[in-house]
Amino acid sequence: MGNGLSNNELKEFLDSKYVQYNQRKFIESDPIQVPHTFTSKEDIEISSFLTATIAWGQRKTIIKNSFKMMDLLDNSPHDYIINSTEKEINKLSIKHRTFNEIDFRYFIKRLKDIYNDYGNLENIFFDNIKDNSIHNSIHCFKSLFFQKDYPLRTTKHISDPLKGSACKRLNMFLRWMVRKDSNGVDFGIWNKVSPSYLSCPLDVHSGRVARKLGLLKRNQNDHKAVIELDNKLRILDSNDPAKYDFSLFGLGVFEGF
Repeated sequence: MGNGLSNNELKEFLDSKYVQYNQRKFIESDPIQVPHTFTSKEDIEISSFLTATIAWGQRKTIIKNSFKMMDLLDNSPHDYIINSTEKEINKLSIKHRTFNEIDFRYFIKRLKDIYNDYGNLENIFFDNIKDNSIHNSIHCFKSLFFQKDYPLRTTKHISDPLKGSACKRLNMFLRWMVRKDSNGVDFGIWNKVSPSYLSCPLDVHSGRVARKLGLLKRNQNDHKAVIELDNKLRILDSNDPAKYDFSLFGLGVFEGF
């Protein structure tokens, strides 16, 4: 790998950064704080999915608008989704960047169908794992999410890796749901999906650091780059490659690496 570091040296460096940043204090400035206000599996899953959906732009604004969404759902997202009427859903109003009330209402209606039909989101992702990765699951989830009458504008809020997207927000959501560790940042409430299938959420910060460290040669932050990074990170830790999101993100955001 680049930067003159051997695999072992790089692993040692990134493992130390993982330990440094995978701490409960990380939650204080991160959108993951929103689902951390809930205790039931369904509430954590739904609040995580909705928070991850709007996780672009300034982190303070993401957090503020995610809490606003939870307020609109009476701070009981699962109960609201199961028991709300169409009339109630059609009164919901939120705006975050290009995500607006049309999108939010569709998301809530569709989640209502999905929870009634499948019980949770985990089953959908688990049923579509292919080639030891979660990419096909994300693709199938998007297809399922937009099966019914949907506003065309809303489809852009769920990315598709098979259309070339890095799917940063969904990979972040999946990290939150699947990764199990004792530090209490990620939830690890999904037991069917193995952490070995996860991809590191690739954004401008993690991409920049990955290139500096020689983990990534590709210039665009797209699906091909995610696969390239997957392959490298799985050499460093095949069981839990997405843990390095803490290292790359911490180096990029907190240290300006």
